Amino acid sequence: MKAIKKLVKYLREVRLEMKKVQWPSRREFTVYTGVVIGTVLAIGLLFWGLDAVFLRILQLVIKR
Repeated sequence: MKAIKKLVKYLREVRLEMKKVQWPSRREFTVYTGVVIGTVLAIGLLFWGLDAVFLRILQLVIKR
């Protein structure tokens, strides 16, 4: 029973803390999501490009 009381207390505290959270507006959420997706795509393209360059270098080294 002690564990149940601790769990209930924890969940109440979580609920109180969640009320303090300042949630983003729909516009902010959309902008932030776009920034994250754009950043992930840019970094993915960068790694893809670097991988292609290193692959080409490795192919040149192996052929020798």
